[in-house]
Amino acid sequence: MVQPKLLAGKHNFPKKIHIYDETARDGEQMPGVAFSPDQKLEMAKFLSDMGVDVILPAFVVASESDREAYRKILKARKKRQIRKDVEIITIARANKDDIDAAAQTTKEAGVPLDKVGILILSTTSDLHIKYKLGKTLLKFKKLPESAWLDTPVSWYRKANTDFIVEYISYAKKLGFGTIEFASEDASRGTLEYLIEWAKVCRQAGGTRICFSDTCGVLTPEAVDYYFPPLVKALPDFQVTAHFHNDLGLAAINTVRALSHGATHASITACGIGERAGNGSTHQVTMILKELYGVNLPGFHYEKLWELRKLIEKYSGILIQPHEPIIGHNVFSHESGIHTAGIKIHPAIYQFLDEKTVGGEQKFVYGKHSGGAALKHLLEKNKLSLDENKFNEVLAELKQIRESEIPQNGYSKRIKKYYDDLNSLGIAESKILQLIKNHNV
Repeated sequence: MVQPKLLAGKHNFPKKIHIYDETARDGEQMPGVAFSPDQKLEMAKFLSDMGVDVILPAFVVASESDREAYRKILKARKKRQIRKDVEIITIARANKDDIDAAAQTTKEAGVPLDKVGILILSTTSDLHIKYKLGKTLLKFKKLPESAWLDTPVSWYRKANTDFIVEYISYAKKLGFGTIEFASEDASRGTLEYLIEWAKVCRQAGGTRICFSDTCGVLTPEAVDYYFPPLVKALPDFQVTAHFHNDLGLAAINTVRALSHGATHASITACGIGERAGNGSTHQVTMILKELYGVNLPGFHYEKLWELRKLIEKYSGILIQPHEPIIGHNVFSHESGIHTAGIKIHPAIYQFLDEKTVGGEQKFVYGKHSGGAALKHLLEKNKLSLDENKFNEVLAELKQIRESEIPQNGYSKRIKKYYDDLNSLGIAESKILQLIKNHNV
């Protein structure tokens, strides 16, 4: 059966769309989540087998754990346990210490710098430039901190550009193969400054720009505003689309950016990440495939459910059962009308074939069950009932489910869920005790 495609409007998808996974870096910034080096290595191997193109697994200056994870992943690629063509990249703030740490850790893994990438954080948002980086930029230009609030934004913009150029140039001098420059909070900055800044960064040796919707504030129409002129201003240049999901728009905004020529989709497995998370691997890849007819060569869609289970196991974050595409219940059916339709043809009530993503179709028996579901169960178990007995069993199973409804709700189940969720971080009492121990 031919599936309908939502192909409204003009699209400029690149010839090659790169899936850029940030699960082990930006995804790990989800409150309470922490991955061990071996877990990050297993995730990287899985993602390589799945067909992703870029993996950003660590912020090496943050901890020895991240440095070890980065070394393990680079060594695994040398041993061909990770595909040779997977780009491995690390992240650094715009300072010499961070970039040196990335270079040193790469060398410790026995890998030349031209075989890895570095993402250098910067910004094009006036809010960030003046209020987050303002004092740093004043120091960079050898001006007193007392000038902070009185100095105009125009001065900060110029200083910010000079600042990032210095560190792009330094990374280029060291010999990194990919030098990506990230425009944090670009979605709340001006288009004019973004393009001006990006052109200078490219001239300094940057090889890819990352447009970051850091707080998830763009509408699809706003993506239409930013991306076409940005891509046009940087011909034959790689552009990463990095969207957060604060208003639930990260996936469609990522696809929209790709449709305007962005080359890299920066996403995370299960959409984990800060606050409401990032654009999710399952939504972005399946929207492209099923609604826009864009298939990703070499990408194994049938591993999406398996990926979900791996991330749940290591993050401790359970994905909602009705999460599109990968949720535990999205291919489950209880309603009599739906089960009857499914038995006639699955496409009547399922746009997606569960096998495409490695999912499982099943019937749930309960209050809303109809005859089709009970008939299916009988056939599955090679049983039969006459019409009267059939109707009696159907009525009784509905009554059984109703009798099992707890009048005070599922309070114990809910409490356990939130107790487990709250236990992912370190309790304040433990930190206070740690402080007391150091003060003895």
